[in-house]
Amino acid sequence: MSSSAAATKKTFWAWTIATFFGAGLGKPGPGTWGSVAALLLWALAAWALHPAPTAMIWMLCAGIVLSIAAGVPAATIAARESGRKDPGFVVIDEVAGQWVALLGAPLDWKHGLIALVLFRIFDILKPFPARQLESLPEGWGIVFDDVAAGLYAWGIGALIRIWI
Repeated sequence: MSSSAAATKKTFWAWTIATFFGAGLGKPGPGTWGSVAALLLWALAAWALHPAPTAMIWMLCAGIVLSIAAGVPAATIAARESGRKDPGFVVIDEVAGQWVALLGAPLDWKHGLIALVLFRIFDILKPFPARQLESLPEGWGIVFDDVAAGLYAWGIGALIRIWI
């Protein structure tokens, strides 16, 4: 295999998961597109299934576990194949973080929007220790800094729901 063929090799399953079925290819701001895709799935589940709040928490937890379990190896492979440490098109980390931010949120558009805005703020700012998690190896660092941002957004969102 020539070096140019190796440089363009893409492992289909990994790129599909890493880009969250293409959401990470959106421009501008692929991370925002990934977060919006996660939010839309949450909203679709709320609208179509009318789950009890506890059921939605369980669905989100399953989604979070799945997005991390599949996302870490997928992000690792996509990053290696692209030759970049943390490529912007890898958005499975935003999906996991956004779903963390939505845990316990009432199933309406206002709370969804609050979770989206808070997550994007914390994902961009990456307060301690989120930024330090980027130094974890490969996919672990790509994914877990956003999970930490999701935890910040979840906490602030919960405080907002208590006070307002």
